[in-house]
Amino acid sequence: MANDPGMTFREWQRLAPADGAREMLRRVAALPPGQVRAAIATLPDEAELTERFAIQARTAHSAPLRGVPYFAKDLFDVAGMPTKGGSIFLAEVRPIPATDSALVRALRGAGAVLGGKAHLHEFAYGLTGENRHFGDVEHPRFPGRTSGGSSSGSAALVAAGVVPLAIGTDTGGSIRVPAAFCGIFGFRLTPRDAYIRDAFPLAPSFDTAGWFTANAADMRVAIGALTGLRGSQRTPRGCYIEPPGVDPDVAAACRTAAGVFAAHEDRAMAAEWSSAMGGAVEAYAVRQSIEALAVHRAWLDPMRDRYSPEVWARIDRARHWTDAQREAAALNLVAVRLWWTNFFLAADFLILPATPFPALTKADCTPDYRNRLLALTSPASLGGLPVLTVPVALPSGLSTGLQIVVNHPQSPVINWVLEKLGG
Repeated sequence: MANDPGMTFREWQRLAPADGAREMLRRVAALPPGQVRAAIATLPDEAELTERFAIQARTAHSAPLRGVPYFAKDLFDVAGMPTKGGSIFLAEVRPIPATDSALVRALRGAGAVLGGKAHLHEFAYGLTGENRHFGDVEHPRFPGRTSGGSSSGSAALVAAGVVPLAIGTDTGGSIRVPAAFCGIFGFRLTPRDAYIRDAFPLAPSFDTAGWFTANAADMRVAIGALTGLRGSQRTPRGCYIEPPGVDPDVAAACRTAAGVFAAHEDRAMAAEWSSAMGGAVEAYAVRQSIEALAVHRAWLDPMRDRYSPEVWARIDRARHWTDAQREAAALNLVAVRLWWTNFFLAADFLILPATPFPALTKADCTPDYRNRLLALTSPASLGGLPVLTVPVALPSGLSTGLQIVVNHPQSPVINWVLEKLGG
């Protein structure tokens, strides 16, 4: 994909409807053909896209996202359009939606223009953006490296400058990881809220909705329009923790970036973290796969040859956990949630690295690297907590990110952080 910084919300809003449609399609056409196929699930023609821009110009002229084009991860329903979920059979076993998902409706009400639907890691069950059916979504500036997933198409289209906004989902890191790898901003909400309840599920008690932008100012506008922002009359209290297993260059960059918000790493808190979160990855794997099996039970065996083998295996393993593993997962889930409850009695936010390394090459997309990612992302997932991900540049030109974990989507910390970053 092209190295294009893209246009801001305001720049898109200055375009006439026909110009907006042509500009978005021009940016799509500038992508390598293989990445168009890998990243984009559906794309309107120029006439239809112009009409979408024109409708929003007429009906939402004062709305905060008027004229801002976006892509929707293909787990969110759009009326009259099949939802594929990154698979080759979901549209055959699930009716074509008659109504839009709640988040699509909210974006339309805020004036945004649906530019198309974005591909994802099959059924959202992966962190790398690989997809055997449609192709792997690559990093926009580093071909051969992954965009991260599962919201791979959404993140890559924002990072490549095709659109300034895209919506995704995050179950175990599927917004946080691609935001960090692609050097953009990401925001995940909370499980079972209105914006995720009608999306096609992976694991309903962990699934969250969210979105990507290329800069802090646009993220602030998007959050204000879709969830609301709150200010505070005091400086938020928080700390930075650096768990073990983070690459040295990533650790150094994250420490520096976190210093803008928190004075230094809290070593005592880090020790408590390591003790409480030791079983988080396994607990997440067990609980998530059990919920995924419930979603896929009717198709898993009859459609086995139409799943990619690794996704099928991740779901199938839920049939083989022992009673001891299930019990341990339940106890670890309670321990993680108790830790977060106690933490937020004394603090407003916690900062963690979003990834332990930068964007992976295809050869590095292994189970070991997946578990290293989950060691950083699964704790907030088990806690059901909102997370703002902000990009952190690395000396190599690659990137990672900071997870800023809060206890509510309207936490004043969000506004405070984005203001500090120029939002």
